[in-house]
Amino acid sequence: MNQVLQQHLQEFKEKNKNHAHLLISCPDQPGIVAAVSNFLYEQGANILNSNQYTTDPQGGTFFIRFDFSCEDLSAREGELEQRFEEIANKFQMNWQIIYAYHLKKMAIFVSKEDHALLELLWQCQSGDIITDIALVISNHEDVRHTVESLDIPFYYTPITKETKREVEEQQLQLLKEYNVDVIVLARYMQILTPEFVSNFPNQIINIHHSFLPAFIGAKPYERAFDRGVKLIGATSHYVTNDLDEGPIIEQDVERVNHKDDVDELKRIGRMIERRVLARAVKWHLEDRVIVHGNKTIVFE
Repeated sequence: MNQVLQQHLQEFKEKNKNHAHLLISCPDQPGIVAAVSNFLYEQGANILNSNQYTTDPQGGTFFIRFDFSCEDLSAREGELEQRFEEIANKFQMNWQIIYAYHLKKMAIFVSKEDHALLELLWQCQSGDIITDIALVISNHEDVRHTVESLDIPFYYTPITKETKREVEEQQLQLLKEYNVDVIVLARYMQILTPEFVSNFPNQIINIHHSFLPAFIGAKPYERAFDRGVKLIGATSHYVTNDLDEGPIIEQDVERVNHKDDVDELKRIGRMIERRVLARAVKWHLEDRVIVHGNKTIVFE
């Protein structure tokens, strides 16, 4: 990894050495916020921000994200989690304390098109996205020079229908070796097998070149042009074994008109894909997303 990327990561770790996020989902009832807030106060923590949402005030599911700081947090991780168990059990919580200074390691999968990859690399270089890019995996050689110029490991894993299972086993071994936390499919034009996906539940982020559920499958821009659409878009979502039907993290659209041919639609589409994927990845890395069934709650 080059010096600019390393510097951003080091500065972030130092700035956030006592910083963590607490994500909670549980059946809604009175007293949840008070109990958690009082707990954090008793541990000497300072709540920097909190956001909450309830699906239904009458017996729905309650979601909340606390952003807090606490002195000597790295030395108190186990103690803090052990003490929180009592409250978690009382309110039947699904919960995580995620420590900001434990930087997530990201793997990027890409094929020939490089626009989504380049956007992620640029935002990491600029410090807008903070993550340790552990490696880039591709079934083509096209982006090797771009990746290696930033001192990021690049792995070429050509794949065919006959070698798919063998190649995925190789890829999984690489991900294990690099201790990867999140995978981003930056226009990786392969369908992952259920066996692969099962290793990374809600940890694989994809970008889809249409405003789902519109124009699923091949040639979306050609089909959109034939339909005479006035809006085109992109969707970023978690990958599940239901093709392109995983929980949606972010979507965006642009207005088009009759003067835009297929090539222009593709150009505009690539711009939308870049920003939608970058936002989804950033929110995931900042622990702003809770998956609830096949939906997501994304906290500001």
